[in-house]
Amino acid sequence: MGADAVFRVEALRKSFGQNEVLGGISLELFAGEVTVLMGANGAGKSTLVKIVSGVYLRGAGSMQLAGRAFDPQTPAEAIRAGVVTVHQNINDGVVADLDVATNLTLDRLSGKGASLLFKPANVRAEARAVADRMGLAIDLKARVSDLTLADRQMVAIARAMAHQPKVLILDEPTSSLSSAEADRLFALIDRLRGQGVAILYISHRMSDIRRLADRIVSMRDGVIAGAFDHKPLDYEGAVNAMLGRKIHLERVVARNSAQAVFSAEGLQIAHGSKPISMTLGAGEVVAITGLVGVGKTALAETLFGVRKPLAGTMRMDGEPHAPVSAREAIAHGVFLVAKDRATSGIVGGFNIERNISLPFLKRMSGFGVMRKRAERAAARRQIDELGIVCRSEKDELSALSGGNQQKVMVARWMSQASRLFILDEPFQGVDISARRDIAAKLRASADGRATLIFVTEIDEALETADRILVMSEHTIVGEHRNADIDLDRLLAEVAGGPLHSAA
Repeated sequence: MGADAVFRVEALRKSFGQNEVLGGISLELFAGEVTVLMGANGAGKSTLVKIVSGVYLRGAGSMQLAGRAFDPQTPAEAIRAGVVTVHQNINDGVVADLDVATNLTLDRLSGKGASLLFKPANVRAEARAVADRMGLAIDLKARVSDLTLADRQMVAIARAMAHQPKVLILDEPTSSLSSAEADRLFALIDRLRGQGVAILYISHRMSDIRRLADRIVSMRDGVIAGAFDHKPLDYEGAVNAMLGRKIHLERVVARNSAQAVFSAEGLQIAHGSKPISMTLGAGEVVAITGLVGVGKTALAETLFGVRKPLAGTMRMDGEPHAPVSAREAIAHGVFLVAKDRATSGIVGGFNIERNISLPFLKRMSGFGVMRKRAERAAARRQIDELGIVCRSEKDELSALSGGNQQKVMVARWMSQASRLFILDEPFQGVDISARRDIAAKLRASADGRATLIFVTEIDEALETADRILVMSEHTIVGEHRNADIDLDRLLAEVAGGPLHSAA
């Protein structure tokens, strides 16, 4: 054990009923170091974090913080001791109905001395100080629910930083951030590292890991499968330890399609933006990549009928396509896996079976009575085909790991046939293995529809798509067939280089 270990976990165990989730975890976090924790969905990462942050009580084992016993009974107790967590679910870190200033000072307002601080002027002054330390350029009077997903994430992180923690846990913190926002977060992490904060960083993004990691710890099946701290770090070894097998990258064989399913002509989705024209073919998987904020979600919502274009036309199978609602889009075979599953997708209190069938209840009922056998069969088929880790289709969605929840969201829309299948950041928050499970299923089932995937990570596009389109400033600036791609050109387009023609 290192002398500088700020935080220690020894032989930690946790079970839910007969299911042992953690089987004797031992882990050290060191002052001034970033320890990256990698693990496949269901490996136990979330359970470990929830015990450390006081959400769950530990089973067996012990924890120490700065040489003293640490056993938080509540999240507030963990925070007061100096262990602060920014959870993957953004809504766990902010109160959407309050303004930014109140969110940034909420924990102090509810603690000791709150009565002295409960003045609007004091709240704003302290919030401004927190925002300035973070470099947070957001209107402090704005309600958090009115912010973009990326800005909500930054508020959640800034709120955590206000505690000046000894141990900071970040769970997939860049999943909703633009490149510039991620760079700002990385700079802050570097400052905290210099100040002696011990940081546990949970991520599957290799770009994040290469940028930040001092050490990598891999989890598998509730135990530590490997620890890597020798320089240069063995990234491939860490991934293999996480999965328990060696990954063999299979190159996508790009397919061509002669049958157009969807087309857009002169489509404008933002004031002042250049129009979009594109065609998507049957059996084709097309990825649209670009930085956060370039209009990917706006385009997805336009195709799905929840946002009206400013100009231009769309066609499905040669017929005009101008849905005025998601219901109408679904009726015409256009399905969307939304980006923010917590607010636009999952119903935590429903089981897997009902979450999958939810948009199609009418199709699965006769004379007002659900055909339970059909509902159950559809859920079991998707569980098997996507490798969803669960006990049965009756498990509540809230009991699953984030990656398996994402698989359920994909399974929902794959349980019925579609003509245009749209997925907005379908790999967000999932591990490498789950990402490849989803990508393989999308490609294997692509016949008979056009598949459109919006991703920020270029690797995700390269591993999944037949064609890659690049978005910048709410328009398409580049098109690439996924064979011998000029990556320098693609990266220049992503970074906002000169427009290229893209049909």
